[in-house]
Amino acid sequence: MLKRKFDKSRLPSRHVTEGPSRAPHRSYYYAMGLSEEEIHQPFVGVATCWNEAAPCNIALSRQAQAVKLGVKAASGTPREFTTITVTDGIAMGHEGMRSSLASREAIADTVELTMRGHCYDAIVGLAGCDKSLPGMMMAMVRLNVPSVFLYGGSILPGRLDGRDVTVQDVFEAVGRHQAGDYSDAELAILERVACPSAGACGGQFTANTMACVSEAIGLALPMSSGAPAPYESRDQYAEASGAAVMNLLEKNIRARDIVSRQSLENAARVVACTGGSTNAGLHLPAIAHEAGIDFDLFAVCDIFHDTPYFVDLKPGGQFVAKDLYEAGGVPVVMKELRKAKLLHEDCMTATGRSLGEELDRIDREADGRVIHPVSAPLSKTGGVVGLKGNLAPEGAIVKVAGMKVEEQVFTGPARVFECEEDAFEAVQKRAYEEGEVIVIRNEGPAGGPGMREMLSTTAALSGQGMGKKVALITDGRFSGATRGFCVGHVGPEAAHGGTIALVRNGDVITIDAIRGELSVDLPDEELAARRSAWTGPRETLYASGALWKYAQQVGATVKGAVTHPGGKAERHVYMDL
Repeated sequence: MLKRKFDKSRLPSRHVTEGPSRAPHRSYYYAMGLSEEEIHQPFVGVATCWNEAAPCNIALSRQAQAVKLGVKAASGTPREFTTITVTDGIAMGHEGMRSSLASREAIADTVELTMRGHCYDAIVGLAGCDKSLPGMMMAMVRLNVPSVFLYGGSILPGRLDGRDVTVQDVFEAVGRHQAGDYSDAELAILERVACPSAGACGGQFTANTMACVSEAIGLALPMSSGAPAPYESRDQYAEASGAAVMNLLEKNIRARDIVSRQSLENAARVVACTGGSTNAGLHLPAIAHEAGIDFDLFAVCDIFHDTPYFVDLKPGGQFVAKDLYEAGGVPVVMKELRKAKLLHEDCMTATGRSLGEELDRIDREADGRVIHPVSAPLSKTGGVVGLKGNLAPEGAIVKVAGMKVEEQVFTGPARVFECEEDAFEAVQKRAYEEGEVIVIRNEGPAGGPGMREMLSTTAALSGQGMGKKVALITDGRFSGATRGFCVGHVGPEAAHGGTIALVRNGDVITIDAIRGELSVDLPDEELAARRSAWTGPRETLYASGALWKYAQQVGATVKGAVTHPGGKAERHVYMDL
């Protein structure tokens, strides 16, 4: 590759490399083995969420080295740094899950602070687990520097008794074990084979959903999200990402030139048609917020409502990320959306070309097995639905991918629990009745604190064969692996005095995913009387530390549960300081 010359007089890194006054700064770079030429090239932050917490992150360090090769070959100087992750599969089902959503903000904040502190000119961000993907993309949009995102890749599916298995099967097997339908020996075998490699959970759970978003929104190179983590081809995508960010820097194409209202709508389309995680209803508004774009839960759900569901992925369907990749990946999915005139094709992408130009380069078509033709979808509306009503004035969200139409309406008496632990214990003891609506409250972003996911509870219900015989609603979240009629993100949350704080055992609740309704059968007068008698939010154990701080700052779920004023309040542009 030809050496390119960049004028650093307008780039942030000039503050640490150019002129006599920066001699002390340059001495630090010489101390790390950089040459004079490298010091005077643009500096590219290569940010990873590498750690030894879980298989999602373990391959990121290797891929970062390949990114650096791509940056160097394109006349840039890469500077690698890491940030935290909290991995949901490990944090699930206990107090650790409170750290999960808060880690998204910490990732965005720490990447921002590292970039600002060292005056890096561009970023390639690598992430592997649920919150680290939106956290990294939020930082890119907040900084508004030339940016390329790279997913670490999904895990390979396990095999047991001639079928693919994922960690979702293990969670559900715990429920079967508690019900006496699965032995200790069977569980021991399953847990050893379900996760056979590095990579994030293999179904269309939150990590793979947001990986698809990274391509659809334009921040990642086409097809880069699909290859499983162990594949050597990931290193080629990584090297190409390093070269791509230098191309963006040369052309001054920044993150907000890519992330627009139109590209956010494209991303929501891909979530809907793949039956993606309900967590996208939280993360897309948060990414939009960084750019000062109004794109809340209702806007996301409007897109979901009129998008057909045609990609057959777990947990609602049959296949995993590796299968989608082999069928042509996100570009083939987007080609189908284009056929239905459901895409904004003029959006810019990380290649420096428009989305339409990129799709013109794709010659593969839907295989009819993993990716169905948009003209013959699995269902006519998206796999994720927004709900609203007197129980959720600020909205709620439910995944209906794989559910029959007649399963998408549920009315029953409430059985109320004040936290997830109480609900899980009741499920373990079968202390609930068929036909009930299980209500778990005080699990919102502020009230939890941390907006935990309820996978242990929902997986136990599925394992007991009760996933279709009860419904569940919460002001907390659900894992992308959750199955059954499970409504999350109910807003306002209980800690903010939402209606969910006022529900009592026996109140009749209706969930109607066809009409988009979530309501409790109580007159306004009764709700007003209960609100007057409400004594305020439940006290938590978190009276100091990061989670206390998060609870004080976090905003409404409908707007993405964000912790700062966002792009609309900005008074400067980092790249131009």
